Amino acid sequence: MSAAEARADPVSPGRARARLAAIIRARSFGRGEVTLASGRKSDFYFNLKPTMLDAEGAALLAELTLEALSKDRIDYVGGLEMGAVPIAGAIAQLSYLKGTPIQAFFVRKKPKEHGARLSIEGLAPGESLKGKRVVIVEDVTTTGGSAIKAAEAVREAGADIVMVFTMVDREEGASDTFAQAGLAFRALFRAAEFLNG
Repeated sequence: MSAAEARADPVSPGRARARLAAIIRARSFGRGEVTLASGRKSDFYFNLKPTMLDAEGAALLAELTLEALSKDRIDYVGGLEMGAVPIAGAIAQLSYLKGTPIQAFFVRKKPKEHGARLSIEGLAPGESLKGKRVVIVEDVTTTGGSAIKAAEAVREAGADIVMVFTMVDREEGASDTFAQAGLAFRALFRAAEFLNG
């Protein structure tokens, strides 16, 4: 079956999730000692960029995330650069095509030292997150520190953070971190699904 024929057939969320898991396993999951962004050592890793930048992977991530957020009345999605950028862009595009537009933004790790010196990028002049319902998105979550940085910037901008939503939760403390910060947390996948499969 060609890619065009596959897109023409409606795909159930279960089949889409299984296909996305297969793409992540093939393109983004590996074994071997690594040092994570949190500084921890691990014997497995997820590098979601090859999945997020794959045509089918990006489409499935956006589709499944939109489905998961469909009842939450979201105005914006975004998170810390670099991991959140491809996800937020794909979600924004698909939401527009489906007639339920959700805007996207990203938070810089540190504000630019030139130009407008913004920490939150993607908003038009005069546009603000104040009073908007926002979901912080992330590619892979370990302890939750990166998403907390993004959440702090977004809260300072006056947004109402609905939740943190990650593509893969490594299940290494993020749930507790977000609970302590008063943030709801959901994940498309958990590390155990790849470690035990």
